[in-house]
Amino acid sequence: MKKSYLHWFLVLGMGMVLGACSDDKTVDPGTDPGTPVTSRYVVASSPIGSSGVADYLLTTSDLSQGTISTVGKGIEQDGSYRYYLTHKGKFFSLLYGQGNPGAVTTYTMNDKGELEKISDFQSETVQVFAPAGDDILTIKVPRSGNESASWFRINADQSKIVAEGQVNIVKLAGNGERAHFTWATQVGDKIFAPYMSIKGAAPDVFGTAYPDSSWIAVFAYPSMQLEKVIKDNRTSFFGSYFNNGLTVDENGDTYAFSPAVASNSGKQTSTKPSAFVRIKKGTTEFDQSYYFNVQEKAGGKKVIGQTYLGKGKSLLYMLTDPNDQYSAKRLAISDIYNKTFTWVTGAPESIESGSASYNNNTISADGKTVFVGINTDAGSWVYNIDIATATAKQGLKVEGGAITAIVKVK
Repeated sequence: MKKSYLHWFLVLGMGMVLGACSDDKTVDPGTDPGTPVTSRYVVASSPIGSSGVADYLLTTSDLSQGTISTVGKGIEQDGSYRYYLTHKGKFFSLLYGQGNPGAVTTYTMNDKGELEKISDFQSETVQVFAPAGDDILTIKVPRSGNESASWFRINADQSKIVAEGQVNIVKLAGNGERAHFTWATQVGDKIFAPYMSIKGAAPDVFGTAYPDSSWIAVFAYPSMQLEKVIKDNRTSFFGSYFNNGLTVDENGDTYAFSPAVASNSGKQTSTKPSAFVRIKKGTTEFDQSYYFNVQEKAGGKKVIGQTYLGKGKSLLYMLTDPNDQYSAKRLAISDIYNKTFTWVTGAPESIESGSASYNNNTISADGKTVFVGINTDAGSWVYNIDIATATAKQGLKVEGGAITAIVKVK
C-alpha cells in the first residue's frame, strides 16, 4: 500500500510479525486506557518518508475523531506488502512475498482491545484471498510459465492449510490465452472466481485478444471442483488484478462490475462501458434483464473498485482518467438497485493510487457511515462519509504514517 500501482492492486498490506514495537496501548479518543470496549478497528499505517518499510498495526474504537500515531505505538509487521482480512473473529495478516513464500499471521483481540498474536506459519504467496465457510480460500495465480493455479484452504480456527489443489488455467481459458483470477467470492455452496483472459507472455503479459468478454469460473465448495464457466459479452472482465469485482447482497444476488480497462500492447481496447451486471440467487447464469452502465452515469468515468455498503448502496472508486487505469481515484456512492450515481463531496476529488483501496474502508455499526482512509500532502485522515447524502468530513487523524488499511475486528 505504498503509492504505487502494486500497492493499489495488491490492495492491501502484508507480513510476519516478529514482535511488537513497544506495546500497543494506543489511547482511543474518549476511552480510558485499559477499559474493555465492544467495537475495535485496526488501522494499518506505513511510516511516511520511507519506502519498502513495513506497516504498523494500530487499534482504536473511534474512527470519527481524535488522533493516533505510529510513533512508539503499534505492532510492526515484517515485509513491505501485506494484506489483511477478518474471519470468524480473528484478524489475519498475509505477506505478499513477491514470488517467495509469505507468512500468515493470526491475531485475536483481547478484552483490552489489543491485538494478540496466536499463530504464525508460512504459505505460498497468493494473489487471491477470501473468507469461505470456515476457511480463508487463497489462490496463487501464475501469469506465465506454469499452467496451473494453486488453491489453498486455510482453516480460520486452526490457522493452518487443510486442503489444496490445482486448476489448469490454460485449459480453463480455452482460447489460447490464460485465465488469471482477479478474485474469489463464496456464493451459497459455490465459489465464483472471475478471471481476466491474458496472453501471459512478454512484452504484453496482461494484454488480451478478448477485451469485450467477461468470465466467472464456478467451483463447488469446499471440494473446489470446477462445475462450469459462465460468460457475458456485455462487459469486459470483472474487477482487476488483486481487485474484487463481485459482491453478494442481502438477498443472495451477485453483482459484478467491469472497469472496462482490458488492453492490448499497452492500449485500452475494450469497446464495452464500465458497468454492473447481475446473477440472481440460486442461478449460475447472468440475468439479461439487468445492466447498469456506470460509465454513462459518471460522465465517462470508470469504476475501478467498489465496496458494498448494504441495501443496494455501494462505495465506488472512479478513475479520474478513464483511459489510464493507474490514474488517481475519486469517490462516489451508487445505488446498484435503482442505478443511481452520486459523487462524494467533502473528500478530495483526486486520491492518489495506493492511498485508498477496497479494504481501506469499513462501515459503521448502524450502517449509516462508511469510513475511508485517505492520504494527502497535508496528512492522513479517516474520512467519514454519510451514505445517504454522499457527504464526507475528516474524522480520525493518523500521524506518522500513511493509512494502508482499515479493518473492523469486533
